[in-house]
Amino acid sequence: VQLQASGGGLVQAGGSLTLSCAASGSIIRIDRMAWYRQAPGKERELIATMTSGGSANYGDSVQGRFTISRNRNLNTVYLRMNSLKPEDTGVYYCNADLLEYSRTAPRNDYWGQGTLVTVSS
Repeated sequence: VQLQASGGGLVQAGGSLTLSCAASGSIIRIDRMAWYRQAPGKERELIATMTSGGSANYGDSVQGRFTISRNRNLNTVYLRMNSLKPEDTGVYYCNADLLEYSRTAPRNDYWGQGTLVTVSS
């Protein structure tokens, strides 16, 4: 199983970006997908999650500005980021809680490689 994240880049404050994360491989089902962010010198923090039932939750720092969505047919989750601020700068990682064919129980330790978002002031 692989998670491939993309869409990062350099953007001015107030701008927008959309990140994508596609899960591939021998996947039986995906229970949850999430985006985390790690700012320079800080711990990784949870930004947004989406369950298989379509429920979305957001961290306080991005509530109202970021939107998580998905394409279930493509096993892909997106993060639309609006009104970006310099403090949104960091490496964004996608994470999945999923069940693959080689296992008997789902695991939540599937990570993408990270995509860098830099917001200039």
